[in-house]
Amino acid sequence: MKTYSAIIVDDEFSALQNLHNKILKMSSQVTVIDTFQDSKLAVKSIIKNTPDLLFLDIQMPGMTGFELLQQLPTLSSQVIFSTAYNEYALEALKQNAVDYVLKPVDNQELKEAINKAIFNIEKLNADQNANLVQLLNKIIDRDHKLKVPTQKGISFIPQEEVIHLEGYEGYTKIHLVDGKVLTSSYSLGKFSSYLDDYFFKCHKSHIVNIKAVRAFENEGYVVLGDEYRVPITKTYKQAFLELFN
Repeated sequence: MKTYSAIIVDDEFSALQNLHNKILKMSSQVTVIDTFQDSKLAVKSIIKNTPDLLFLDIQMPGMTGFELLQQLPTLSSQVIFSTAYNEYALEALKQNAVDYVLKPVDNQELKEAINKAIFNIEKLNADQNANLVQLLNKIIDRDHKLKVPTQKGISFIPQEEVIHLEGYEGYTKIHLVDGKVLTSSYSLGKFSSYLDDYFFKCHKSHIVNIKAVRAFENEGYVVLGDEYRVPITKTYKQAFLELFN
C-alpha cells in the first residue's frame, strides 16, 4: 500500500496534537513528517520536503493559512484546512476540490477529507492545484489586501495599514503605520489601480492614505501621522483640500 507524507500547521498546540493523533489512528497511508506552530518555519519545511498532504489552519498570527500558501513558489500538496473559520471561503474551497474539517475535528469528516486528498493526488492533482491558486487570489482580492512582491516573496498588506506609497526609480516604497517600509519592483502606477478610494495621488511620485492625514502645510506638504511629511504639487492641491470640505 502506497503511503503519503503530510505536514500539519496550527498555532494552537493542543489542536495540532489532537489532529496529529487522529491522523495516526485513522490512516495507515498517511505519515506525518513534521508539525509546526510557526508559519514561517513551516514554509521552509514545505518547500524542502514537498509533502503530499498539508493540514493547515487558516487563522494564525503573523501569517494566515492563505498567505502561507502564497509564499510557496509552487504548490504540489493537497491542502486540507483544519479550522474554526466557518464562513464563505470554506464553501468556495469545498466547491474547488479542496477540503476542510471544522474544529473540533470529527473523525468521519477527517477520514473523508484524507480519502479525497489521496484521490486528488492519484487522479486530479494538476487541476486541483490550479483551482486552489485561482481561489486564493479571489479571496485575497475580496479582503482588499495589497499584494506587494518583494525580494523575499509576496507580502499581503491590509490597505488600512498603508499610509504612503512612494515611487522611486521604477520601484515603489510602501510605508506602513508601524514604521516599516517595503520595497517592491512594481511601479507606483501599477499599485494605484489596486488601491481603495481613500488613497489620493498628491504628487507624481506619491500616493497618501487620506485617513492618515493630520495636516496640510502651505509650503506644499501633507503631514501624515507623527510629523511625517509628503510633498503635494499645485496640480493636486485644490482637489486635495476639497476632500476635507
